[in-house]
Amino acid sequence: MVTTVTTVSTAPGSPGSPLWDPTAVPAATVIVVRDAAAGVEVLMLKRDSKLSFAGGHWVFPGGRIDPADRAAPDGSEDGDLEAAARRAAVREAAEEAGLVIVPDSLLRWSHWTPPPESPKRYSTAFFVAPLTDAEAVVRIDDSEIRDHRWARPADVITMRDDGEVELSPPTFITLVQLGGPPTVADLMIEAESRVVEHFATRIAAVEDTMVALYHGDVAYEGDDPSNDGPRHRLWLESNWRYERTTQP
Repeated sequence: MVTTVTTVSTAPGSPGSPLWDPTAVPAATVIVVRDAAAGVEVLMLKRDSKLSFAGGHWVFPGGRIDPADRAAPDGSEDGDLEAAARRAAVREAAEEAGLVIVPDSLLRWSHWTPPPESPKRYSTAFFVAPLTDAEAVVRIDDSEIRDHRWARPADVITMRDDGEVELSPPTFITLVQLGGPPTVADLMIEAESRVVEHFATRIAAVEDTMVALYHGDVAYEGDDPSNDGPRHRLWLESNWRYERTTQP
């Protein structure tokens, strides 16, 4: 009798590897979406330019998981980071945008971990949630958050290419992913059946162009990024380009 042993890679970002990086600060982000005449719109917030992390960037509501987010109903510390991340996402939407997000409406979308060499490293859970109150008004604090806008994901990408807004790679790729479903209902159905991907980032160079690499790319484990093979990367050219030939 021959026994087949299946091995699962534990490299960050690989299928089956832990989502939460113990060497990074745990954080949560919520992608708030609504239906509009032209299609699905997403809430974007502009961070103050003087902030040390992502200053001036347009982002989704989010931030680090606070000690209070870890508290269980009985007041003890809850060791469940997923539950703490949900509480943090709801809290950040209220603090940064004045929006009440129904906790049960949150669906996991992805998970992001920056490169090992990053000066500030956040292991971040990304959730998506519909704006359930059509009359809700976004209220920013005009301190940490300086501006906001609702826009179609494709339009935000165009604004980034035109130099009107500044984005981080996780925000950019998430906007690319959000561009398919025509309605919020369709988007939430996709999120419900979605496998949560861990985008643990590696940075490399192809000639004079920097690329962010993700699991499945030929160069993710250190090979030459110019080699032939599967692609899962973000080209950090003047107009960023997300290239993927691998399966989610």
